[in-house]
Amino acid sequence: MKMKIKYKILIITVVLLTGIRLILPYVVLYYANKTLAEMDGYYGHIKDIELSVYRGAYILDNIYINKFDLISKKQTEFFKARDIDLSIEWGALFHGSIAGELVFDSPELIFTKDKVELDDVGKDGDDFRKLLKHFMPLKINSFEVKDGAIYYKDNTSKPKVDISLKKTHILAINLTNIVNKKVELPSTVNAQASVYGGNLNFTMKINALADDPTFDLNAEIKNANLVLFNDFLKAYGGFDVNKGNFSLYTEMAAKSGKFAGYVKPIITDLDVVGPEDKKDNIFNKIWEALVGAAGVIFKNQKENQLATKIRIEGSFINPKTSTFDTIWGVLGNAFIKALVPSIDKDINLNSVKTAKPENKTNSIQNNKPPEKKNDK
Repeated sequence: MKMKIKYKILIITVVLLTGIRLILPYVVLYYANKTLAEMDGYYGHIKDIELSVYRGAYILDNIYINKFDLISKKQTEFFKARDIDLSIEWGALFHGSIAGELVFDSPELIFTKDKVELDDVGKDGDDFRKLLKHFMPLKINSFEVKDGAIYYKDNTSKPKVDISLKKTHILAINLTNIVNKKVELPSTVNAQASVYGGNLNFTMKINALADDPTFDLNAEIKNANLVLFNDFLKAYGGFDVNKGNFSLYTEMAAKSGKFAGYVKPIITDLDVVGPEDKKDNIFNKIWEALVGAAGVIFKNQKENQLATKIRIEGSFINPKTSTFDTIWGVLGNAFIKALVPSIDKDINLNSVKTAKPENKTNSIQNNKPPEKKNDK
């Protein structure tokens, strides 16, 4: 009799666990979609959720988040992904902590002028962090982006602008589970992307747990085809090009509220005016001729490149660049020597001035014009 009771209890337990396992994805899906639908200024939806109990994970299938206009009731695309895998990072357990990892499959970020601006999204960052905590209550120690894309669209310009980074891969590791606390920059972020026939490479070492931004980054875009940027150049510059390659090199470091670095854009084999410009109106022809002439004047003839190096330094309260450095960079490249088309490797944490950053009050006061003294 006792054996029969034990078997009944076992069967009931198995049935209950099976039922919970079958029902749970639908409960989680309902809760997730309810959370996405109630976001302030945004609306999102998930098609399905898959649970993977054996590895402590679940997958959000076909998720999207759109910007929602409360007045017009229209939605503008902002984020979508084929799936997002949220799981426990088992490797962190060996170091005595519980942490999570995220893997994004084919995500897309779409910024649209006057609809979904980068600054607006930045202001909504707290909301997105709260949303992430709903889905992943653990601290995120690593994340990976596979085959991602970032778009910027301007449907108000003529011609319309639609530029992008594609085939993006990002890997960030050791963001919160810092094993060796003696290392100043223990976390790493590496990224690669395709940029209109060229390549983007990005490397950053960072202390993600520091009170102030503390990082050392190098990034480069090499040999992007300027012709493929013509809609962008026409919309914002009033000209297009017939030939040219664009590269950009930058280094940046920051600590103690200060930062230092440079941006070095280089254009090679530039050709602005060509036979296809015959159909342009007279004003466009004049403007493109002037742009082309400026490119010739400031071009380093030996290296056939137009370039400058813009140094940037300051505090995160009051960033500044030197106009003189910009002008000198153009003239120096054109008439003295060509800039080396590579990262200079002359920026690191030691480049950052460690003086205490100004507080906001002092910064505002220092920017005021001097008071006029009344002559008696």
